[in-house]
Formats: sequence, structure tokens, C-alpha cells
Amino acid sequence: MYGLAATLLGLCAIIDMARATPPAVPVRVLIVNMFLVESGPWLAALSATRQIPVPGLPTGNPFVRCTADNVCQVSVGMGHANAAASITALVYSGRFDLRRTYFLLAGIAGIDPAQGTIGTAAWARYVVDIGLAHQIDAREMPSGWASGYFGLLADAPGSKPRLTYGTEVYRLNEALLQHALALSAGVTLSDSEDVRSYRAHYPGLPANGPPAVVQCDTATSDTWWSGSDIGQHARRWTSLMTDGQGIYCTSQQEDNAVLAALERGARSGLVDIGRVAVLRTGSDFDRPFPHQSVIDSMLRQREVTGGFRIAAQNLVIAGMPLVTEIATHWGSWRDGAPATPLER
Repeated sequence: MYGLAATLLGLCAIIDMARATPPAVPVRVLIVNMFLVESGPWLAALSATRQIPVPGLPTGNPFVRCTADNVCQVSVGMGHANAAASITALVYSGRFDLRRTYFLLAGIAGIDPAQGTIGTAAWARYVVDIGLAHQIDAREMPSGWASGYFGLLADAPGSKPRLTYGTEVYRLNEALLQHALALSAGVTLSDSEDVRSYRAHYPGLPANGPPAVVQCDTATSDTWWSGSDIGQHARRWTSLMTDGQGIYCTSQQEDNAVLAALERGARSGLVDIGRVAVLRTGSDFDRPFPHQSVIDSMLRQREVTGGFRIAAQNLVIAGMPLVTEIATHWGSWRDGAPATPLER
């Protein structure tokens, strides 16, 4: 009799727990930002109606915020470790159904003046980790080397390393990329007079022109680097790791880490890794203009321009058309990105 009562009590406790656990939210689009500068414009534009706490998110921002049509936003923190830990916590939280979710990684970045300017919005095809490498101090590297960086388990710069980590390079879904480009092609990006004045120091286009929506690729490293020589390395490394297909243009800290965590989720059947888009907007140039010192370029850009502000605004301007298209025409997107652009 005692055993039966204990069993019944146990079943009641399980039922109570099930009742207390809310159903998983079926998210249509999840916007992934890193920190407040990036998330602020999105939250202002989305008008979220729900705030869902998730254990394991950054202590300063432990919520996922969602709209009535299941567009959600999360801030994962800056850098590889924060980004991977936050995405992992979210994917395995059980609070969201992410199996059909489209992920928009939307953050500000350094930008190569050969590919864009401050405010430029760049959709990536390739996401390349340039931090996974051997490094020899440039003052001690062998004579004739163009850089002290070279591939892990490789012998010299220019030799493509074996992809032993599995997170070195990602190629994103081409159909989703083409939709993102087409939907954002006609937008008017934010600009400002202080940014126009600063970029005038650069001698040619596109650096000294207005911001535009472009397609070029992003390089991930936890090191905030700057300079023409290391910028050249980023160009060569991106090309090397993509067999000459990738074009480096933005630098940031998190995207390979986010993709690695999502890939783990995909292996568990919780995420579709083919539903990821990466949008980075230029907040500062990754190298100086002629006759400017590297340290001046690195430290003073954020003091003398509104680059961070307009880059954050342009994340929403360039990214919202894709978000809106998916959320409002879910029947066309539910089973995957349409093979060809849709006429609306």
C-alpha cells in the first residue's frame, strides 16, 4: 500500500512539473546580437511582447525577447567563449523549438577599405576563423615570409592547413544568402557627416563613398587587430581557407563560435544549420588611411566618428527586410529557403 501511494505521489509530481513547464516557443527568426550597441536598434524596431529568461545567458542580459509572430532576439556576449556558451545554453534550454528557425547573426565589425566603408552592410558567404593559426613574432619570422601567421600543422604561410578543429571555415546557404541580398538591395543605409568627413581621408572607392549593401566574407578572431600588414594576412587567409572563393571584408570575434554551437545543435536534431545568415556592418576601418599611424587608426576612430552608431542602425535597415519576409510569409519559408527569389 505504501509503495502504491509513493508511486501515485511521484506521478502527481511529474504531472505538476509538466504543467509548470511552458511549451517550447516555435521561433521563426532568431536575431543574434553580441552586445547593447547592436541589440538596442533591433529591440526598438521589433516591439517584443515576451521576455523569456534562459539560464546560461549573460548575467547582464539573460533574456530572449520575442514578438507576437515569433521573431526573437538574443544577446550572446562578446568573444568566442561568451558566444558559444550562450548559444549552447539557448539551444539546449528546451524553451524554444528551433528546428525550423532562421538565425540572423547581426553585428558590427571592422571593415576592409577595399571592400566597403563605415556603415557598409556585408552579407557573408564564408565565415573564416583567422585566429586558429601558428604565430611567430614578425621580428623573428624567417626571411622572405610575408607574415608570421601560418596554418596549424602547416609548414609556412600559403600552405592550407588540415581542418582538424572542424570550426575553421563555414560556407552558408547560398539560396538564403541570395534572398538576403535581393531583399536588402534597395534600402537606404544610415550615414552621418562625421563619418563622411573621416572616410574622405581614404583615397578611393569604396572607402570614401557612401555605405552600401554588398556581399563579401567575414573573418573571426578574438584579437582586436588593426593594420595594413595584418589586413593583407586576413585577405590571404580567407582566400586560402576557401580555395580562392572567399573575399575578406569584415573582422569580428564571434561568428565561427556561434556557428560551431549551432552545428552541435544540428547534430542533435535541434537546429537546421542551413538556415543561418550572417550580416556584419562596418563600424571602423581595419587599417589606417595614408600617413596615419596604426595606433591612431585603432583608437581614435570610435572617438571622432559615429561609426558604431550608424553601423548598428544599418544592421536593422539591411537585415529587417529578410526578417519581415520570413515572418510574414512563413508558408513559403517553413520548409527551407525558396530556391529562387520570390516576387511580392
